[in-house]
Amino acid sequence: MSKYAFQTEVNQLLDLMIHSLYSNREIFLRELISNASDALDKLKFLTVSDDRFKTIAFEPKIQIRFDAADRKWLEISDNGIGMNEADLIENLGTIAKSGTKNFVSRLTGDRKKDSNLIGQFGVGFYSAFMVADTIEVIAKKVGEDKAYKWTSDGKGEYTIEEANRESFGATVRLNLKEDGKEFANRWTLESAIKKYSNHIPFPIFMEYEQVEYDDKGKEKGKTQKNDQIGSATALWKRPKNSIKPEEYQEFYKTISHDSGEIMATIHTQAEGALEYTTLFFIPKRAPFDLHRMDYRSGVKLYVKRVFITDDDKELLPVYLRFVRGVIDSEDLPLNVSREILQQNKILANIKSASVKKILGEIKKLSEDKEKYAEFHKEFGRCVKEGLYSDYANKDELLELARFKTTKDEGLCGFAEYKERMKADQKAIYYIAGLSESLLRNSPLLESYKAEGLEVLIMDDEIDEIVISQIGEYKGTPLKAINKSGADDDLPKTRDEETIKAAEPIAQKVKKALGDAVKEVKISARLSGSPACLILDENDPSVQMRQMFKAMGAMSESEIKPILELNPSHEIIQKIGAIEDEALISDVSFLVLEQAQLIAGMTLKDPAAFGARLSKILAKAM
Repeated sequence: MSKYAFQTEVNQLLDLMIHSLYSNREIFLRELISNASDALDKLKFLTVSDDRFKTIAFEPKIQIRFDAADRKWLEISDNGIGMNEADLIENLGTIAKSGTKNFVSRLTGDRKKDSNLIGQFGVGFYSAFMVADTIEVIAKKVGEDKAYKWTSDGKGEYTIEEANRESFGATVRLNLKEDGKEFANRWTLESAIKKYSNHIPFPIFMEYEQVEYDDKGKEKGKTQKNDQIGSATALWKRPKNSIKPEEYQEFYKTISHDSGEIMATIHTQAEGALEYTTLFFIPKRAPFDLHRMDYRSGVKLYVKRVFITDDDKELLPVYLRFVRGVIDSEDLPLNVSREILQQNKILANIKSASVKKILGEIKKLSEDKEKYAEFHKEFGRCVKEGLYSDYANKDELLELARFKTTKDEGLCGFAEYKERMKADQKAIYYIAGLSESLLRNSPLLESYKAEGLEVLIMDDEIDEIVISQIGEYKGTPLKAINKSGADDDLPKTRDEETIKAAEPIAQKVKKALGDAVKEVKISARLSGSPACLILDENDPSVQMRQMFKAMGAMSESEIKPILELNPSHEIIQKIGAIEDEALISDVSFLVLEQAQLIAGMTLKDPAAFGARLSKILAKAM
């Protein structure tokens, strides 16, 4: 016998599970039956794809047994792929996925919040500790001679030893707690299985004793029964009109290990040149690994109801990685490999049709502004990713993208913006940056607000990348108001004479700032602020520069901004009257640095800024 300690993250999960993380304890049964079904799926695939296993007498089933007399134990068995010693350590003692480990280490302790996420780890097995003092798993891997027993009380350690088991598969035996004995009961088990696991595509049998009575109601004997529970029919193959919403919900929970609700269901049964079935779900809440490179695929691929893979990120585009569900093809070969999948025309056609169906459902969601705001909060960034990665569906995705706006506190799409445009407006205006509050208070908005022009606020780091790929919406160009030339469409707030008269001030400031700026110019649009920063039309923004810098592709000093001065502002006018070059330098740099801070930029030399500010304050006092 070998003794092992649970990985730290497993201990954290166990603590949450044992202390009633799930609001409904009977969910443990769904998790264990789902694991058994996965094991059967994997072996079923081997029996049709691997010559070593084609001769196995394989009649897949899940068997439930319990102690009816003392109600001390409950068993869930399967004749699936089984596990060896290494599998038991990896699957029951360790969380190997780094993203999961990092997430678990940040669990909040808010049980309600954590319970909505914990199931996504695929570790629902541990939920059985809510009803069991100890758990034993006796397993034998298909094609191997040795069986092993894994045992734990969930208190930090587990043991593994050799055991006896006639055939391949696994048996999970729960030694029930006093308050878990209700689950060693035929009616409780049957009710829970039909509620949570009726969609499992393998037969589930339950062994029990049936008491027989004579005509006078006196017990005359007992008969041992082993009845099948549930339909053993793949839910996605059933007619849509025969499936209740709660059945879809339970199926989603089983395949996703997410205890949350679904926002939308897309069930397609295609016949004709291609015959396939797809069942997709859009969850209400984002998976914890949604924005990680090592995210887990949420779609299972079947061929003629034989499970092929749940780890292929090519089944749907990356930007739809939040979708959960099943693809079942009648036309793919059963021995299809991952390499073949990536080049397969049948799967490419299914994928293309599926994307259009999913986007169509999201379009329906967008018709309800409140509901779509909920969707966009979770998955809006993914939709925007699609704009630069899925050219074939660009038009559909353009209608789904939403942005903040100066018009109101809600979100705005391009179609809605265009409907609100003024008759003589020439472009869709936007401002991109790192902070919504900074963008909303940008001096650049002054003239647009004065003219009653709406500006889209783009503070998501992905927004500017997306916009650069779009260029226009239905013939109307998109213009960044923090780029040179954007104000050409605006009425000038001051005449050419005023601008020309202030040119010497611009030259004086440019001389003081030197290479710190690309250019200093007199603004025709500023009204309240002394200055603002804009960029040359072809230069990347602060946001883009920071992204490039993080990738090591650019240093911030390589791109210099243009400083616009407001000739009507008292500070700018007073610069024109200063003769002391040192003072001109100090004031010019303070004006630049103030504009940089307002634009969300990081000052290169905060100490120098502080010294200049102190010097000017002292003079003013």
